[in-house]
Amino acid sequence: MKLAQLIRDHGANLLTKDPALLPSQRGALQAILRCRTPTSGNILAECPECRTQQTFFLSCGHRHCPRCQNYETTQWLERQCDKLLPVPYFLTTFTLPAQLRTHAYAHQRIVYNALFRAGVEALRALAGDPKRLDGMMGMTGVLHTHSRRLDYHPHVHFIIPGGGLNRKGNRWKKANPRFLVWVKNLSRIFRGKFLATLIEKGVNFPRVLTQIDWVVHCKPVGSGERALEYLARYLYRGVVREEALTQNPDGSITLRYIDSSTDEPKTRNFQADAFLQTYLKHTLPKGFRRARDYGFLHGRNRQLLVKLQLLLAVRLKRRPAQPRPRFCCPKCDREMSILAINRHTTPLPIRGSPHAA
Repeated sequence: MKLAQLIRDHGANLLTKDPALLPSQRGALQAILRCRTPTSGNILAECPECRTQQTFFLSCGHRHCPRCQNYETTQWLERQCDKLLPVPYFLTTFTLPAQLRTHAYAHQRIVYNALFRAGVEALRALAGDPKRLDGMMGMTGVLHTHSRRLDYHPHVHFIIPGGGLNRKGNRWKKANPRFLVWVKNLSRIFRGKFLATLIEKGVNFPRVLTQIDWVVHCKPVGSGERALEYLARYLYRGVVREEALTQNPDGSITLRYIDSSTDEPKTRNFQADAFLQTYLKHTLPKGFRRARDYGFLHGRNRQLLVKLQLLLAVRLKRRPAQPRPRFCCPKCDREMSILAINRHTTPLPIRGSPHAA
């Protein structure tokens, strides 16, 4: 099923049920609704062989639209793969306790930034110990706000090369390929730094959170490429694939997913407006960066990364620039030339269909 059609049929019900939608959520609805329609703008292309002209509607380019951003996802993944080092990699995940999720949704920008900040500082505090790596780490963090069931479940994944660059930048100290940090200690430091940020920003939280254990995982993931592919999956194209959704005869929606604890396929049913409400909970604040690089993987440390690649004798692969998908002539299958681009967009009213309740 198509998410845009679901919004057309049940968007009015959602607005009636939840009139206090955030501006970012209303913007996501509008973008998905007009994606690749006459209201999104268009491209006029012509075949240089047979002179056939055709109009193509523009995609919305919204990062929460399941039909867009495939090219951007590919570009991000290629850039990250170009930074890979011939060392073992680790995937570290910092998760917020269930008692904090209501506060997280109410203060999204503060809490999401605190997740990144506390996770990075906790990792640096342990890995930077002179008895450990005692040097600069590299990390790529990606924020996820959903579980596989689409529950609101904010957490940050960090993919980390197993080692550190010494302070002089001339020696690589490798980590144990099966162990990076003590997770229990990491969890306590993360908890302290995260709650300290909430106090600094004036966000109240249940005091019981200072006494319970917070969930942190750290596991080896081989060369790191598969972990990057996993992180890229929901980076630019929303939190669910349209192929995983089915609309039932009664109008309800069935989500198919793989259970994380059993690796078995399962399903979850939603009423249509409840599904849209759940989907929109994962809309990020405008301008918020979901993926961030740190240490020698940060963009400003490009020269340091090149130096490290030479130090580890990395064979740099010259990747040709990935071209955008081309427009092909429907008659002779030749690549068409673009004559004009009209980026004018028209806002659409969100209303229910005649059959919507």
